[in-house]
Amino acid sequence: MTALPCHTCPVRDHAACSVLTEEERDALARAGRMRRLKRGELLFAAGDDNDACATLVTGALKVAAVDEEGTERILALVHPAGFVGELFTPFAHHDVVALTDSELCVFARSDMSQAIEKHPKLARALLRRSQEDLHRSRELLELSGRRSASNKLGALLLALGEAASDSTCTLAREFELPLTRGEIAGMLGLTIETVSRALTKFERDGAIRRKGARGIELIEPEMLGQLPEDSALD
Repeated sequence: MTALPCHTCPVRDHAACSVLTEEERDALARAGRMRRLKRGELLFAAGDDNDACATLVTGALKVAAVDEEGTERILALVHPAGFVGELFTPFAHHDVVALTDSELCVFARSDMSQAIEKHPKLARALLRRSQEDLHRSRELLELSGRRSASNKLGALLLALGEAASDSTCTLAREFELPLTRGEIAGMLGLTIETVSRALTKFERDGAIRRKGARGIELIEPEMLGQLPEDSALD
């Protein structure tokens, strides 16, 4: 792991540490180290007694649980500027795995605890981010309860577009899907074939354009947000 210069950090204006002054942020950065993960690599394992926490700089992570039958359930997605680690549950009780090649700014729990005690505004920012992440996780879990496959997938694409945006007011019009079709199917309670048919229908209807294996361009995102619950796949 290597140190991360704060001035080159792509999430410096969106992460919880953005509330700190330049001098405060530089001091915190000196305690952190950059860690790179390959797709599928484990950051935290369920039940491990880890003493670290991290801000995701690039890439995407999933928070997942595996049941007694070996079936994985994705409980949350972590996007750039997201915070994970022992300071907040439920991450301590579930696996945290890289969905794509990812970079993280990692801190020892003791260093982050000291920073929080020294800078109450950092504690408030981390609490606010944890509340936002919890809200997104609940929305993600609620997707599986929708009746229509198109409605489920449309809502997920909008959520991913929102997460990929640098603004809280607009969607990212282009982004890479951090999930495979199998992972999407498992999350939404669908089959891989149904996910493929829904994406094809969205593209045929002009709502999206697919680029390569995982690239998505939102052409008419309003169409994805107006799908009726009983919409059917052709």
